[in-house]
Amino acid sequence: MKPIHILLAVLIAAIWGFNFVVIRFGLDNFPPLLFSALRFAAASIPFILFYRNPGIKWRWVLGIGFALGVAKFSLLFIGMDIGMPPGLSSLVLQTQVFFTVILAAMLIGERPNRNQVIGMFLSFSGIAVLASHMQSGGNLFAFSLVILAAVFWGISNIMMKHSKPENMVAMIVWISLVPPLPLLGLSWVFEGPELITHAISSLNTTGLLSIFYIAIISTVIGFGAWGFLLKQYTASLVTPFALLVPIFGISSSALVFGETLAPVQIIGSLIVGLGLIINLWRMPSDKAIQQTA
Repeated sequence: MKPIHILLAVLIAAIWGFNFVVIRFGLDNFPPLLFSALRFAAASIPFILFYRNPGIKWRWVLGIGFALGVAKFSLLFIGMDIGMPPGLSSLVLQTQVFFTVILAAMLIGERPNRNQVIGMFLSFSGIAVLASHMQSGGNLFAFSLVILAAVFWGISNIMMKHSKPENMVAMIVWISLVPPLPLLGLSWVFEGPELITHAISSLNTTGLLSIFYIAIISTVIGFGAWGFLLKQYTASLVTPFALLVPIFGISSSALVFGETLAPVQIIGSLIVGLGLIINLWRMPSDKAIQQTA
C-alpha cells in the first residue's frame, strides 16, 4: 500500500475507535433509541439528493437498514447506556467477524478455514473470560446486548456481501434512511414523549457535536474512505487495519474517561485480539468480509 493510503487506513481506525467515546457523550444528552434515530437521520437526509440511487436492490436497502441501523446500533447504544464501557464495547463488538463466519457457513455454505476456526475458538474463549468478570445483573445484561449487536452486524455483513454495492457512500446514505422512523417509534413507546421532548428542548453543543461526529465523520466520511481503500486494494490487505479500532477505542476511553481494565479483563481482551489476528492472517481476499466500526 502507498504510505498515504496506510495513513488513511490508520486514520479511519482512529475515527471509528474514538467513535465509542463520542457515543458515550451522546448518551449523556439523548436516550439511546432517540440518539440512534437522530444519528441516521443526519447521515441520510442531507445527502439523499446527491446519491439518488443506492446502487443495490431495495430489498437489501431495507434488510441492511433494519439489521444494521435498527437492531445493531440500538442494542449497542442501550448496552453502553446501561453500563458497558466504551473501550470494552469497541473490542467486544469486533466479534461480529466470527458471527459473520458462522452465519456464512449456515446460510450460504461458506466453510471457515483453519485460521478462522482457531481464531473463533480463541476469541469466544476471551469473551467467556470477559463475561465471567461481569457482575451479575446490569453489567452482564449490558455485555450481552453488545454481543447481540455483534450478531446483527454479522447478519448485515452477509446481506452487504450479497448486495454487491457499486458505491459504498451511496449505500450507506440510503440504508441510513431506513432506521429513523422505526427508531423514533420505538423511542416514543419505550423512552416516552417526555424524555424525547426534554432531550430535544435541552439540546446543547455537546449533543450536536456528538450527532455530527457519528453521522458525518464516522459514518459518511469513514465508510466512504474505507470503500475507497477496498476499491484500490484487496480486502485481505485493507481489513486487518480494523484491528486498530479497539486499540484506539480502549486508549481513547482511558484518556477521556479514565477507563481501566482489571487484570482478568486485560487477559480476556488479549485473547479476543489474538483470535482476531489469527482470523485475518493470510486471509484469502475472496473470502474476506469487510470489517468496520
